[in-house]
Amino acid sequence: MKNQKDATWSPLFKEATSKDFQDFHECLDQDKRIALHDVAGSKVHAGMLARAGIISPDENHQIQGGLDQIAEEMRAGSFDWKTELEDVHTNVENRLTELVGPAGKKLHTARSRNDQVATDIRLYAREQLDLLALDLKVLINAFIDLAEKHADAIMPGFTHLQIAQPVTFGHHMMAYVEMFLRDLDRVEAARTRLNVSPLGAAALAGTGFPIDPGYSASELGFATSFANSLDAVSDRDYVIDICSAGAIIMGHLSRFSEEVILWCTPMFDFVEIGDQFCTGSSIMPQKRNPDLAELVRGKAARALGNLTFSASLMKSQPLAFNKDQQESKPPLTDTLETVRGAVRVTAQMIPSIIAKRDKMLSAAKLGYSTATDLADYLVRLGMSFRDAHHAVAAIVGLARDRALTTLSDLSLAEMQALAPLVRNDVFEILTVEGSVSSRNHKGGTAPCRVREAAQAARLNIA
Repeated sequence: MKNQKDATWSPLFKEATSKDFQDFHECLDQDKRIALHDVAGSKVHAGMLARAGIISPDENHQIQGGLDQIAEEMRAGSFDWKTELEDVHTNVENRLTELVGPAGKKLHTARSRNDQVATDIRLYAREQLDLLALDLKVLINAFIDLAEKHADAIMPGFTHLQIAQPVTFGHHMMAYVEMFLRDLDRVEAARTRLNVSPLGAAALAGTGFPIDPGYSASELGFATSFANSLDAVSDRDYVIDICSAGAIIMGHLSRFSEEVILWCTPMFDFVEIGDQFCTGSSIMPQKRNPDLAELVRGKAARALGNLTFSASLMKSQPLAFNKDQQESKPPLTDTLETVRGAVRVTAQMIPSIIAKRDKMLSAAKLGYSTATDLADYLVRLGMSFRDAHHAVAAIVGLARDRALTTLSDLSLAEMQALAPLVRNDVFEILTVEGSVSSRNHKGGTAPCRVREAAQAARLNIA
């Protein structure tokens, strides 16, 4: 029979694991991310075993010291990872036994790698979600700063990417604040849902030892311990939950990035972003490409792919644990790392944005953007909205036929021929400044409301 160290799990196995299978099976690259969490969970598990009288206080003392040394080695980068040991759990236990002897072999009492890895991943994900929440708050504050700076800068608002009505650049930025506030809620909700300890569920049925899962949960900062051992070891809903939140965040970042890309083109020329977030061209000296925004837009596809992958992975798995679940780690870690990176770098780019207020104002006057204001004006004079809509459409048609830039280029008589209720004061309401100022209600685009919304958002994340 082969030497167990070289080949087999136990005397049950008569042949060594295939080398190709071993390479295919190995997951240390992913496991290194959760290594310190594995040590933390093991320290708590050992303490629980000692409290329950399952191991002696001296054995616990030895295990705690050995695990502390392992953690130091991991932080220093000197831990000797052995690929033949397959995963982080076996590597830690093997090193622990080298350090403390027989006591190290007792650590795995009343525990399985199934509840162990589930605990480690939750600890890692919880830590990363806390960091992501902080990153999102920095991003939100960056948008608020930009919105307050340009609360009165008028730009065209679009629907169907066609000029619709005037808005302010500040109001436009505050729309993204609302998106990322919802994202922050999603991140915090995902954290709440995953904050349940699976430690003690063992392989699938719990354990016959007198363990205290509540103690382990409390020591590891979980809100509670598992209610069902089968679900505890097989649940990866939190992975899908995080990938979903991440995909939505990246979708919002991608929408903003797309607008930045459009606004930087000469056809829009609304904004300019800092040199540190652009690249040039190897052949065209004039080029100034918004590559950061393009990369963020591209990485959104990765996050969507991770969501699809993680949801598909779990859809057909019978209870309880299956090796398929090893594949839930890459989409989780990639999503968290990609989203955090995109959020952080976008937050750094935003203060570099120079808003070209004159260009935006000029564009806001195009496309007959105050047509709705004219319809509302006629309604105030007693006309039904549908009739007012029809009359203004005719006025817009006349302006287009005459190739006029704005409705105010028409004479009073020309407008009265199509809408007899029009009076001399009509030209006051056809300005983009008047249009924006008139939207003076909660959630509206009037500058005072933009500033009010910005202050409320700051308080929301304080």
